[in-house]
Amino acid sequence: MAEEPTPLEQAGHESLDMIEEITRNDGSKYMEIGNMVHNGRAEFAAEKKFIKEVRILKLNIPESANVIKYEDYINHHFLMQGWDMDHWEEWQKTPEMQKTVDAILSENQVG
Repeated sequence: MAEEPTPLEQAGHESLDMIEEITRNDGSKYMEIGNMVHNGRAEFAAEKKFIKEVRILKLNIPESANVIKYEDYINHHFLMQGWDMDHWEEWQKTPEMQKTVDAILSENQVG
């Protein structure tokens, strides 16, 4: 079971409004709820061979209660990677947050 990452001292302020499919270098895939900044960083990571590829599956998803809950989790536990990245940081999800992501995918008929 994944442990909750250590909370940040100061929360971020990312709004998440898209669903992405990220392919790891081993060929496995996962879905992420992101935004244009996250997608740009993922595209850069793919160019640097830190991941295989990223695809946008749905843009402008509604700001549901589940999206707000996941935004809060991400903003309190992760910072958006900078252009100086030397690896791809996959946002680790607790089982509860994975259920939240699954609910977001279901709400948006994705996955």
